[in-house]
Amino acid sequence: MLRFHAFLLHTPLACAPTLTGPNDAPHHGACFPMTSPLAKVRGLLAIAVLALGLAGCGYNAIPTLQEQAKAKWAEVQNQYQRRADLIPNLVSTVQGYAKQEKDVLTSVIEARSKATSVNIDASKITDPEKVKQFQDAQDKLSGALGRLIAVSESYPDLKSNQNFLALQSQLEGTENRIAVARKDYVDAVQAYNTELRTFPGSLWRSIAYKDAEPMAAFEAKTGSDTPPTVKF
Repeated sequence: MLRFHAFLLHTPLACAPTLTGPNDAPHHGACFPMTSPLAKVRGLLAIAVLALGLAGCGYNAIPTLQEQAKAKWAEVQNQYQRRADLIPNLVSTVQGYAKQEKDVLTSVIEARSKATSVNIDASKITDPEKVKQFQDAQDKLSGALGRLIAVSESYPDLKSNQNFLALQSQLEGTENRIAVARKDYVDAVQAYNTELRTFPGSLWRSIAYKDAEPMAAFEAKTGSDTPPTVKF
């Protein structure tokens, strides 16, 4: 109140003339503070200070963590797609040495087709069921590749093929990147979901981010964070 009174004392007042009768002289009626350039500057400074205060109190934490989690999800999809892109060449190479392994080759082709058909947009990762569908499809492809790797051990000529050796290196590197991308995504989701549940994030969510929903992470599975050993 004291600051407000001081503001009034230093702010010019504009008073509207009031006439009480047809023959009366005008006199001052209601008075109100005039808006001066200095007052406008003070107002802008107050808004700037308020914005900085909100930022310092975590106002931007929810959208920031949300975008980070979406970016990590995009990287997960990129790495799985990179693996899928290696498979046609891998199957073709194996087929040249192990045509009799038709069932194994077919299972890999079918699993790849299924995995590449399940794409989850970043806006849908709040749906646990959709994320689970994506995970299940990729896990089935991992299993099919594992069986193909096991079969290749029976073909020495295949294991010494230069193209096959190059694929070995690429696939191994991709599996490692998938494991890292998955972990980074899970960590980002955990940070985002924690922000939604705890103060001050829960307060800002109720005020400014009512549409913010928890995101779904990958289900914990034994060895899910350990890339399969790729040895041909």
